[in-house]
Amino acid sequence: MVWMTRLYPAMAFTNLKKNRKTFIPYMLSCIVTVAIFYIVCSLADNEGMSDLWGGNVIQSYMGMGQTIVAIFAFIFLFYVNSFLTKRRKNEFGLYNILGMEKRHIVRVIGLETVYVFLIVTVLGILAGILLDRLMYLIIMRLFDAAIPLGFYVSASAIRKSFILFGVIFCLMLASSMWQIRRAKPVELLRSDNVGEREPKARWLIALLGFICLASGYVIAVMTKNPIAAVGLFFVAVILVIIGTYLLFTAGSIAFLKILRKNKGYYYKTKHFISVSGMMYRMKRNAVGLANICILSTMVLVMISAVLSMYLGLDDSFKMRYPAELSMTTKADDPTIESNIQMIEQSFADEGLSVVNPVKYRELSITTVYDKEKSAFVVNPDTASITTSIRAFNQLRSLCFVPLADYNESMGTSESLADGEVLVYSGKVPMKDKVFHVLEQDFTVKKTLDDFMKNDNMVANLTSGYFIVVRDMDVIDKLDAKQREVYGEYSSYIESHYMADVKRVAAGAKNGADAAGEDGNADAAEFTEAVSAAYHRACDQVYNTNTDTSAALTCRSVEKKSYGADFIGLFFIGIFLGILFIMATVLIMYYKQITEGYEDKKRFEILQNVGMSHQEVKKSISAQILIVFFLPLVTAGIHVAFEFPFMARIMMLLNLFNLHLFAYCTIGCFLVFGIFYTVVYLLTARLYYGIVKK
Repeated sequence: MVWMTRLYPAMAFTNLKKNRKTFIPYMLSCIVTVAIFYIVCSLADNEGMSDLWGGNVIQSYMGMGQTIVAIFAFIFLFYVNSFLTKRRKNEFGLYNILGMEKRHIVRVIGLETVYVFLIVTVLGILAGILLDRLMYLIIMRLFDAAIPLGFYVSASAIRKSFILFGVIFCLMLASSMWQIRRAKPVELLRSDNVGEREPKARWLIALLGFICLASGYVIAVMTKNPIAAVGLFFVAVILVIIGTYLLFTAGSIAFLKILRKNKGYYYKTKHFISVSGMMYRMKRNAVGLANICILSTMVLVMISAVLSMYLGLDDSFKMRYPAELSMTTKADDPTIESNIQMIEQSFADEGLSVVNPVKYRELSITTVYDKEKSAFVVNPDTASITTSIRAFNQLRSLCFVPLADYNESMGTSESLADGEVLVYSGKVPMKDKVFHVLEQDFTVKKTLDDFMKNDNMVANLTSGYFIVVRDMDVIDKLDAKQREVYGEYSSYIESHYMADVKRVAAGAKNGADAAGEDGNADAAEFTEAVSAAYHRACDQVYNTNTDTSAALTCRSVEKKSYGADFIGLFFIGIFLGILFIMATVLIMYYKQITEGYEDKKRFEILQNVGMSHQEVKKSISAQILIVFFLPLVTAGIHVAFEFPFMARIMMLLNLFNLHLFAYCTIGCFLVFGIFYTVVYLLTARLYYGIVKK
């Protein structure tokens, strides 16, 4: 009995060593997953992060990342474990035939699982501890914060890592035990030799997959409104994922069946072998190929989005905050002028001067455009606006500005007759020369090529229009009408004050602002002075005029806050990108091993019936090449249809440079394509090594 007790650990260790080609990549992937999970948990729990400006935002993103990584780890490790169990069934069957009972086999598998769990968890946590310090230093560097001494180790992150992966490995062990206990010894022994039936063409499922994929593409292409894109994003993603799986599993078989019915095409040597072989390959590998396609798409979307946000950060901020200072109040607020004086005095106390001021009044109304009637409909029933993609895309924000304010801000001398307007279009040109809104008809006298500084993001996001009207009487009438319709949800006439900031000190560049035209060191000092002046202005405005409706913003201060958002998204994107790339590589690796063992016998059979070695190799190589690169091509199609959809969502993240996003997307696809090809070439060597044995 004692020798049996010693035998199980020895067998478990020997099995891991003997199957190292399959276990080592699996264990490396587990180590990377554990390390990333530890880092995310550690950054979320690190008290030093809360001392940073915006550190709480980063911690909240990391908290969200814990859930995402945990879900990914559960799904991915279960998928890989199912492959390992399937590959070793004949080994377990041999043990059973040689006299080992299933409970003994289960004990060996249990010890293997314990060994793998301890190795990957301990090494993963150690790697995580080392890399966590690096990630923390990078974040501190990005925030220009003081780097603390010492080495932080999160006991909470270690505990969470052991619990999560302990649960995952226990569930995987239970799954393997269930499969072995259910199978008969002969079934286990002959699992690799079981004949396959010809796959059936499931036309209905293939059609459903095509409909799902087409629907996802239609939503992505037809959704023009960024706000609508957010609401429909997950709908489109789910449809594309479902469509991808259904088309890979059923659509590919149906397509090959159609080729086989074409006798002129099918009954040729190379086509006969290729079509027949592809049919069985797609039956076995459809889910794995669909997984590779979805993971590749996720990698491309995330990395291109994060990269374009990083490269376009400065442009995005200048678009979102066209002036260093901005104050928005109700137009009838009596504290406007006193607030402006306090703001200017606060900046003067810091040796700064407020320059290029712009003041204007504005009424912004959300409407639905009716093309047939050339009218902008104000509808209180928001449900009617969200019933379809078309209704979403017809959302328009109309921003009305009086002519006097426009002329003063722009230095122009435009004039308007009664009922005439000037129109500036943000994204969608206004084609109507006459339009109707809130029981008033307006005639477009002129389309403007430029407009004064404004930070009305709603107009930019909803493809809105800035409309210059004759005077405030027109705006007052529009305001009264929209209040009747919207009631408590109505907007109000706002007064905007915007200005830049420069140094008062001698020698400063004229108009130099917080963008940092005086050099990096001076720019950092200048930004600190602007932030200090802004906070002093806020204290004075809100403490002096307690009933004021003023809302103050400062580009330098907001950039720090947005920087926290970006850094949080950046790290989550990088972590998930690494996980998805790792999963893609591992699935490709195991797919090649599976193909190798299955094609080894196929090589022999085809040569026995008269085909030469070169003909067999050429035929099977062509099939593998098509199957292997099909996910990459499909991912490229997904990304192409997804691009306009993601471009609109990126607008909500203040990225309006679509050319930059396009270049990043194309560049990421090309780089990923090269990486994908390299992985194929490396794993193909393993494949041919197995086949030639």
